[in-house]
This record gives sequence, C-alpha cells and structure tokens, in this order.
Amino acid sequence: MGDVMGPDLISDLPQSIIESILMKIPIRDAVRTSILSSKWRYKWSSITQLVFDDKCAPFSCDREVVGRSVAKFITRVLFLHQGPIHKFQITNSKLQSCPEIDQWILYLSRNDIKELVMELGDGEFFRIPSSLFNCRKLRRLELSRCELDPPLCFKGFMCLRSLGLHQVLISPDAVESLISKCPLLESLSVSYFDNLALTIRAPNLKHLYLEGEFKDIYLEDAPFLVEISIAMYMTDDIAEHFEQSSNCNFVKFLGGVPNLEKLVGLIYFTKYLSIGIDSVHLPIMYNNLETIELYQVNFEDTKEILVILHLITSSPNLKELQISGSSNIAVAADFPDLDFWEKECLSDTTLNKLKTVKLSEMGGWPHEIEFMKYLLGRSPVLETLNIIPCVFDMENNLRMLMELVKCRRASTQAEVVFYRE
Repeated sequence: MGDVMGPDLISDLPQSIIESILMKIPIRDAVRTSILSSKWRYKWSSITQLVFDDKCAPFSCDREVVGRSVAKFITRVLFLHQGPIHKFQITNSKLQSCPEIDQWILYLSRNDIKELVMELGDGEFFRIPSSLFNCRKLRRLELSRCELDPPLCFKGFMCLRSLGLHQVLISPDAVESLISKCPLLESLSVSYFDNLALTIRAPNLKHLYLEGEFKDIYLEDAPFLVEISIAMYMTDDIAEHFEQSSNCNFVKFLGGVPNLEKLVGLIYFTKYLSIGIDSVHLPIMYNNLETIELYQVNFEDTKEILVILHLITSSPNLKELQISGSSNIAVAADFPDLDFWEKECLSDTTLNKLKTVKLSEMGGWPHEIEFMKYLLGRSPVLETLNIIPCVFDMENNLRMLMELVKCRRASTQAEVVFYRE
C-alpha cells in the first residue's frame, strides 16, 4: 500500500500530535478513525478531552430514540477509553436524564477529571451523584438543569478555578458553602435562581456573572474582582423586599471591589444599587474601572441617577460609558426636581479619561438632558456622545440637540451624534 499510495506520514506522527488532531473533530468521527487501519484502531482511545455535543447524535425525528443512542455511545466510549480524561463535556440537547449519568461521573472521578460540563436537553432535571465531590482535581465545573446536594462531609474543590451553575436546584446555604469551599475560584457564573439572597466569599474571584431573581447580594470577600455582569429580574415579592430594606445596597455590592475594571448592569441593577444610597457616605474609589454599562435606568428616579454619578465620579480612569433609559417610563414628571443637578454640580469633579459615551432609549426627559449636559461639561477628552432616542422623532431630537448646543463643553473635539440603533 505504501508503494502505491506513498508513505503514511500521518500515522507516523507522534501520539501527542495525533491526539491534538482527533480532539479537533467531532467525537463520533474520532472514534470512526479506528477502522482506517490496525495502526489507528486505538489511537482515539487515549485522547484526554471528550466532548459530546449535538454533532454526536444520530439523525432521527424520535427524540427518545436519539437520547438512548447518545447515552449508549457515551457509555461505549468510556468503556473503551484508556488513560486519564482531563475534560468531559456533554452539551447535547437530545440527551435526557438517564441512570447512566451516575456511572459516567463515578468513572470520571477515578480518572483525574479536570473539566466537567453537563448540559442536557429540556426535560426532567437529573441528579448529580455524590461521586462528583470526589473529583479532587477539578479546575472547571459547569452544571445546568440538575439537582445538586453537596454532602456534609464535603471539604471543597481545592483546585477549582471556574464554576457555573445554571438552573440548578440547590439550597441557598449550599450555594454559599460551595463557593466558599473553592479557595482558588476565579470565575463564577450563577443564573436562573429564584428569590435568592446570596453572600459571596471568594477571595481570589476575578469574574462574576449573575442572572436571576436575586433578593439580595453581598460581596463580602471578593477584593480582586475585575469584571461584573449582572441581570436582576423583579417580582412583586422582591420589589416589596427592596422597599422595606434599610441597608445601602451600593456598599454591600460594590463597597469591597476596588480593583474593578468593567461593570455591566442589566435589568433593575441600578434600581437595586439605589436602595439606601442617600443615607450613607460612599468613600470608595475605582481606580481601574474603565468601562461601565448600565441598562434600563429610570432617569425620573434621582436615586438611580445618584448611583450613576457616584460610579463615574469615583472612577478617575473611566474611558467608556454606556447607559440605556427605561422603556417603562410612560410619562415624565411634570415638575422634575432640577435643583438636584445644582446640588450635584457643586463639586469640581472632572471625567479626565472619558472618551466615548453611548446613551440609548433616550426620551428627552429633563433629567436625561441635564445628565448629557453634565457629561459634556466635565469630560475634557470626550470624543463622541452618541444618542439613540427611544422614538426617532425629528422634532424631539431637534429639541434635545438645541439644549445641548447651548451648554458648555469641556472638550472642543466632542461630537454629539443622533442615530437609530
């Protein structure tokens, strides 16, 4: 065969290079390479990364049949596999909860697993077996749509650096305990929890992503956070809890993160931070914060405006600011408290590094106009103020533009641009 077709250069490559090639193709195709020749029969069986996504599922209209086929395929791959498995990932929308999951995770716990991702299709939540907590070398753990109940004797994942919990049924105390028992944790993602009050103790945490119905969030010990992205959904119970709260949420959430570099707040986050903000002094500075994005800000609530002003004036190196107004504002106040701006403008704070501002969903309400004037008057290196009206009405846009043309600008290069998204 070699004389006719030429030398088989690929088969003679080092095993590490062959494994690297096999890990870049779908797992089902990698297993099929065993039929190429006797040399290739067991090449795939020592790859250290096993990814079972939708590409490994056979084509069929019967979802149950496909799910059973995928489960059998995974079991067969693990049975024939040789050596350590560093990464095991199931992101398969066809696979449902099945008893084989217990066997898989038990097997992985004995094979030096370092990355484990479990995301099954819609349907019944699966229960994570206790053998998961014997995976001492885990560095990354991503779980979706499952039940998780750490045993009382669990000491923690001492090597874990990334943790993701999405639609996971777990008690609030267990969530907090799990996070605190991962001393090297750097990235945390928690989403789709209901009515959760969460205290985070993670001294090495750098990246935090939260999404769900949070009743309260306290960053008690996270001094090295550099990036936060949070979306808070509001229910009647949570809104009532906010109204009755006497704590300053700004201090609880942002009072201990001086190394922050990027902050993204979606859906009611500014409202959450505004609770109690007018009752305390906020001395913290964010010297590394360069990007702030806040969405659905209610400019008719001066407490929410205070949140924005405190953030930008406490961030001397802020370069980029994006804010969207709230589409929930039906009618602006007939007599807005514009004295608010006279009080806030008493300080001589300037935004010396701010270059780009994007304001979307702007309705031209008085407080929005005053905020634009505030930015133009205090940003000496501002290059562009982009404004996206909530309704592209020429008369309203001209009125806003006339107001801004009359105001003082700290930057002679600043351009005010109106456009549609």
